[in-house]
Order: sequence, then C-alpha cells, then structure tokens
Amino acid sequence: MLFLALVYFAVGQAAVLRNAAQTAADAAALGAAYDARDQLRDGWVGVISDPDQWQLFVEGKALVDGDVACQRAVDLAADNDADVDECSLAGLGFQVAVHTRETVGESVVPDTATHQAIATAQAVIEPRCSFSPPEPPADPEPTTEPSPTSSAEPEPEPEPEPETEPILGLVCDGEALAIDPEEPVLPEADLLFHVRLTGDNQ
Repeated sequence: MLFLALVYFAVGQAAVLRNAAQTAADAAALGAAYDARDQLRDGWVGVISDPDQWQLFVEGKALVDGDVACQRAVDLAADNDADVDECSLAGLGFQVAVHTRETVGESVVPDTATHQAIATAQAVIEPRCSFSPPEPPADPEPTTEPSPTSSAEPEPEPEPEPETEPILGLVCDGEALAIDPEEPVLPEADLLFHVRLTGDNQ
C-alpha cells in the first residue's frame, strides 16, 4: 500500500509539472504574438499618411522582428520557471516549445526523478480590420476663359488651398473609421488584431 501511495504521489508530481510546462508554453507563445502584434501597429503608424502601404499591415503581412518577439517569449517562460527550446514565426503566429527547470524529483518510478516536463503551444494573430482604398479623385474639367478685351492682362487669382480629406475605407469589427491625415490616430493594437492560442494545446 505504501509503495502504491508513493507511485500515485510521483504521478501527481509529474502531472503538476506537466501543467506548469503547459502554462509556461502558453504564456511564451502569447507573449511572442502580442509583441509581434504591437510591432505591426507601430509599423502601420509609420506609414499612416500613405494608404498605399496599409494593406500589408491590415492583413498582418508586414515584416516583424521575430527575434525581438521571441525574446519576449523567453522572458515569460522564465517568469514561469521554464526555458524556451524553440520559438519560430509560423505564418501569422508563433510556435513555442519549452521545458521546465524543475524536475519530478525523488520518485519510486524508475528513471523519472530527473525528468523535466516539456510542452508546446502556438498563438496566432488574426486581423480584425479590412481596408478598401478610396478611389483616386477625378481630374477637374478644363475651363475655357474668354479672351480679354483689353491688352492689360488680369492678375491671376491665388489658388485656394485644397481641403484635407480624411482617409476612408478602414473597417474594424464592422465599424468604419476615418483617419485624419493631419493628426493620424490608429486604434489600439487589440482593436486591430486578435491574438489567441490555437492547436491541440488551446
């Protein structure tokens, strides 16, 4: 009976350690994806006055620094007493594998006392917006001016300054947004992109 109790205790320890590994993997994958999401928004702000470049950011296809994002994964895994074995950018998300720093410890089950728990997780970034570029303005119709009746040429009238038009066509979660090109402001990153865990370990 005592032997069986020790076996159950060892199995329980292993299960707790496995759960800890999964928690660390989930946190690491989410951390990398959140960092990449913030990079996407920051890059978008950098080209906010040029709607021709928006589509890459709207679709989440603009380049992000995967090394910086994975460093965030390393930090969060460490906060959960684990180390990252792998962190890779996969499409619009990150695949992360970790192992715990702790081991199962003293155990009556052979060859398990020094075992660490391992786990994997994947987090994806999902765009929440769409963008339809506005139609280019039509060329103004040419106007014919009557011939002057005198030899004195009239002074040309100053051209009126064109009014700044808002940039239209951005829709996030069904809400149309207008961006003022003079004072451009984007929504917060969580309104532009959704981050979630996916796969078997969701």
